[in-house]
Amino acid sequence: MVETVGVIGGSGLYEMPQLQDVRRVNVDTPFGAPSDALIVGTLHGVPMVFLPRHGVGHRHTPTEVPYLANIWALKKMGVTRIISVSAVGSLREDVVPGHLLLADQFVDRTRSRRSTYFGGGIVGHVSFSDPVCPVWHGVAFQAATAAGATVHPRGTYMCMEGPQFSTRAESLLHRRDGADVIGMTNMPEAKLAREAEICYATLALATDYDCWHDGHDAVSVEGVVAVLKANVAMAQQVIAQMVARVPSSRTCACESAARYAIMTAPHALPQARKDELQLFYGRYWNT
Repeated sequence: MVETVGVIGGSGLYEMPQLQDVRRVNVDTPFGAPSDALIVGTLHGVPMVFLPRHGVGHRHTPTEVPYLANIWALKKMGVTRIISVSAVGSLREDVVPGHLLLADQFVDRTRSRRSTYFGGGIVGHVSFSDPVCPVWHGVAFQAATAAGATVHPRGTYMCMEGPQFSTRAESLLHRRDGADVIGMTNMPEAKLAREAEICYATLALATDYDCWHDGHDAVSVEGVVAVLKANVAMAQQVIAQMVARVPSSRTCACESAARYAIMTAPHALPQARKDELQLFYGRYWNT
C-alpha cells in the first residue's frame, strides 16, 4: 500500500512547487478550521498533503496555529507520516545558520496551548520518551545527505511560546539546559501526531544564533528571512528525497501508539468525545 506523506511547512515554506495533480481541499474538523486549505497532490507517485502551518500569507502566530485541527485534518486525508519543517535559532556553535538539524528530542516550554486530544471525559496517556519516529528520522537523514545538506543527525529542540524572540538571559539558559535549537512551533504538534498515531520527523532549519553568540548580531526578522530563502530551497530538495524513500509499510510503534493509552472505562466514554476521536481510536473501542 502506498502511504500518504504530510508536509507541515513552517516560516518561509508556504508551497511545494514539485507537486503534481494538485488540488486544494478544505477539511472541517471537530476542532475548528486548519491553518489553511490542504494542498493535495503527488510527488514521485506518492500521495502528498501539504499544509502551511501559519497559513498562506503567514497569518497565524505560533500560539494561534490550530494544531489540533491541523493534525486531525491530515489524519482525515490518510496521512501516515509527517515531515515538519521549522525555522529555528541555533544554540550551538557548530550548527551554523543554513545548516539542517534533525531534532529527535523536544523540551516543551509553551504555556498557552492545548497539547492533547484527551480530556473532557476521556483520559489517555501515550508514550513520548522518543518523540520522533526512529524509522522516519532515519529516512530524513538519508534524504538530507542525498540532497547535499549540511545536516546534524540529532539534537534537542526547545519550544518556547513566542512570538517574541528570546532575551539574552533566556538564550543562555536554553544552552545551559542542553538544548541545541530554539523554535516556537513543534510543540504541541509532535505530541498530537503521536496521539494520532502518525509518524513524525522534524527538519529544523537554522536561520540564526538566537542572541547568545557574542560574535553575531541578535536575531532579527530581516536576518531570518535572508537565510530562510536558501533554507527553504534545500528543505524542498530534502522533502523530495524523503518521499522517494518512503518505506513500503510501517514497522515502528507509532501506528499503534494509543492502543493501550486510554484509561477511561468503555462504558464511561462520553459519546460526543467518542465522535470527535472516532477517526483516531474507533478501531480500539469498536472491537
